[in-house]
Amino acid sequence: MHIEQIEILEFLKRHTPFEQLPEAMLEQVASETDVRYFKAGSSILQFGQPLDALYLIRSGAVETFRRTGELYNRLSEGGIFAEQGLLINRKVRFPATALEDTLIYLIPADRFDALCEQSDFFADYVEISDDERRKHTPNRRAEANELMTSKVSTLLSREPVTLPHTANAREAAITMQQAGVSSLLVLGESGVAGILTDRDLRNRLLAEGLPYQTPVQDIMTTELVSISHQRFVFEAMLLMLRHNVHHLPVLKDGEPLGVIAISDIIRYESKNSLFVVSSIFRQQSVAELATLVPDVRACFVRMVNEDANSQMIGSAMAVIGRSFKQRLLELAEAELGPPPVPYCFLALGSMAREEQLIVTDQDNALILHNDFDVAKHDGYFRQLADFVCQGLAACGYPLCSGDIMATNPKWRQPLKVWQQYFADWIKAPSAERLLHSSIFFDLAGVWGKIEWAEQLQRQIRQLAAKQPLFLASMARNALQRTPPLGFFKDFVMENDGRHNNSLNIKRRGTAPMADLIRVHALAIGNSDNNSFDRLKAIMQAGLLPRGRGEDLRDALEVIAMTRVRHQARALEAGEEPDNQVAPEQLSDFERRHLKEAFQVLSNAQKFLKFRYQGARG
Repeated sequence: MHIEQIEILEFLKRHTPFEQLPEAMLEQVASETDVRYFKAGSSILQFGQPLDALYLIRSGAVETFRRTGELYNRLSEGGIFAEQGLLINRKVRFPATALEDTLIYLIPADRFDALCEQSDFFADYVEISDDERRKHTPNRRAEANELMTSKVSTLLSREPVTLPHTANAREAAITMQQAGVSSLLVLGESGVAGILTDRDLRNRLLAEGLPYQTPVQDIMTTELVSISHQRFVFEAMLLMLRHNVHHLPVLKDGEPLGVIAISDIIRYESKNSLFVVSSIFRQQSVAELATLVPDVRACFVRMVNEDANSQMIGSAMAVIGRSFKQRLLELAEAELGPPPVPYCFLALGSMAREEQLIVTDQDNALILHNDFDVAKHDGYFRQLADFVCQGLAACGYPLCSGDIMATNPKWRQPLKVWQQYFADWIKAPSAERLLHSSIFFDLAGVWGKIEWAEQLQRQIRQLAAKQPLFLASMARNALQRTPPLGFFKDFVMENDGRHNNSLNIKRRGTAPMADLIRVHALAIGNSDNNSFDRLKAIMQAGLLPRGRGEDLRDALEVIAMTRVRHQARALEAGEEPDNQVAPEQLSDFERRHLKEAFQVLSNAQKFLKFRYQGARG
């Protein structure tokens, strides 16, 4: 074999679904594989395009999309795409774009067919729904919400500036100058054909030395990302974040109403989180990342002041937290070199549930390849974990007091060890194992082989629902923290010498709420992480009495927003935020609704005890 083919062969051996194939089969694949390079931002596959190969990412990153332009998947080294098109009609189902400079291995379609026929493992892997293994972006869930009432159409102040596709670049520049805009829509024979921005003129015309008479259709962006006029401002931000665009056409029945630019939605906090995330990935050191802490806090306060709900805020703050982790891992690998074996970095707890706020510590872990050898490899991963955890601490995420971090060798283990951990925790619960279950059952992969995290999640779902003793034990554990209500439904205050006349809204409110919802979600085998999403599935399963699910959802929002606003007020006052809420600082309205929410939580805990009989004390 040529040296290039040997390199391909070694790469295949390290990545699913090739790693379990026989050597001879892999050698045949390697000998037939082609290599192609794509620049950052370039189109790799377009919808409906004929397919003649399976795409395997050698290096770089790729985003695939639905026909609507919605992000479908984000893939990195070892990821495959185009398999569904190959299986159905040899045409592209999900368009793909290079997120960064990317090297792709192309495995011929005929060889792909042969692998499916010769290996059940390979066939099973490529034929399962991509929903089972793809990594959704952190922002995937922000849907229209009644508390975010500003719609995209309210941001439009003028008709769209347009130009026919037959115009040239100079005409476009003059039109943009006269209209005072930084973008215009290019119209083709059947509607909007693309968008031309200042950046397109700079990067695709001037930087390339092209003549001013160059047709606009040669330099415009054709992969148009747009939004309906009925969608919400928060959703517009998410689209910009997903696709890294600064201009967003607004359509009504397919016709353009105008274009939103970043400046148009800067007053919305949900927009400011876009700047924070993009800033994170531009920083070149831990020290530079640490300078963004004030921006993160300001982002949180502005979002609260714009009446975003707790789900929006928790999701946005989790996105920011994950972005810090991802950038730190990039910096760590740049300093330490490539990892000796593949790994997956896990987010745990509130970050995994997308319920993260300003006051939070770090909970994380490492899943390592089963080839991991302590003597050979642990030195690297010990340094990697230390770099990331210390870096997170510098960026406002304190070290975990319970040592639930990748720096702890116990939480830096091969996949097979993690699988045994979860099996033991579920099949033979003890006090310590139940504590670990409460922490580790909310997990999400943020870097590397994220499919391993999804494997663990599937294992949890499959095992837990079949273990009534475990569910009863989890329920009993969830009853350890009760809402702070006395016999006459008055608040029960802390009295520990440090926080007298206050209540810990996390320990006595959001945490027990998340605990009991988790138990119900495990019982029905639900795959969601977020408490609101879990609760929706629980209600659909008919597990709760009529009306209880809606009450629980509203109570969770009230308690979570009380915590959110308390932290925001502290930041605005120049104080360090915490979870200790003093009832006298709340309005009568807030106190009344908080008491009602705690009563709903109390009733939900009673039902939990009833539902899982073994939970009774």
